[in-house]
Amino acid sequence: MRVLFVSSPGAGHVFPLVPLAWGFRAVGHEVLVGACGESLEAADAGLPVVDIAPGFLVQDYLRQLFASDPGLPARDREAARRREISFAVTAFGPVNRRLADGLMRLARDWRPELVVYDELGVVGALAAAGLNVPGVHHNYGIVRTRSLWLGLQEALADLYDEYGLARPAEPAVTLDPAPPSMVSEPDGWPVRYVPYSGGAVLPGWLSERSRPRVAVALDTAVPGTEGPGPIRRIADAATGMEAEFVLALGDESRAGLGDPPGNVRACEWLPMSALLPTCEAIVHHGTSDVALAAAVAGVPQLVLPFGKHHFVIADAIEKRGNGLAAEPGELDTPLLERLLSDGRLRVAAHEVQDEIRALPSPAEIVQRLVDAA
Repeated sequence: MRVLFVSSPGAGHVFPLVPLAWGFRAVGHEVLVGACGESLEAADAGLPVVDIAPGFLVQDYLRQLFASDPGLPARDREAARRREISFAVTAFGPVNRRLADGLMRLARDWRPELVVYDELGVVGALAAAGLNVPGVHHNYGIVRTRSLWLGLQEALADLYDEYGLARPAEPAVTLDPAPPSMVSEPDGWPVRYVPYSGGAVLPGWLSERSRPRVAVALDTAVPGTEGPGPIRRIADAATGMEAEFVLALGDESRAGLGDPPGNVRACEWLPMSALLPTCEAIVHHGTSDVALAAAVAGVPQLVLPFGKHHFVIADAIEKRGNGLAAEPGELDTPLLERLLSDGRLRVAAHEVQDEIRALPSPAEIVQRLVDAA
């Protein structure tokens, strides 16, 4: 079987698709990824990739979008605080439109028998309709996205008309990697989340610990939009604590940190799947990939939401009890100490970890998808 994976632009959008793509290849199916921009990093996972929108960078597009409407970022932030995700339709409807022609050409040339697309890459449903094959909607995780799927489909309605296709009422299949106890209701087939965020040569210090370790992971966009303030606040709150804080931020974000305290290690980016098993907790901003990677590792989480869907994820973690949530400006030393000392957080984190382990693996889902196709 030929399986086409479609990703909206962004490494964090394509990475959740990689384990399932590996699962298909491991049992002999042909896999191809249609992507652009940062999502082309799927090639580093050993997958064949076609650039369906050469030269298109979502960062440039979003900068232009915000520049054309200076009030948009503030409205986006307020919508995020109201736990609304409708902004993604405004932002990613045009993105999907930009990908459509290249994707349709690829699909018609390669003729896949199944199309799998990420939750923001719903142009994949258009390609599936064009070939009359099943389209599989792969959720990122905790955020419930059915309304988002419908909104993006509505935004692309004229493209279905242009190609002479019937718009689907719902995905053929939705894959849901969320731990069931962390969401209000399931959405589709449950699948175990397998963290993937690239590879790296691991530093020697990673296996050497003399005190508890806390990972710090911020969205690459957070330091750029918020300045070094969030990073500096974390470092200041960690000063003097009997714990090591690992800021896996990359060169650009580290530049604004200055000289960190002795118990704060600023390092190159590391895969969460390698870093988190060495940690007792994590501080992050609230994206699904980091939240689920932490859940897989069974470590308590402190979420400092900045926008987008971060607040929804912060709510889910706080309600489940496997972590804490606070406004970035509320971060202080007592909060970090509670993250490490509150045994109830660790118990809940281990419960969620066991829950994830009981879900069907991507490899198990492969055969079910083949049978359904």
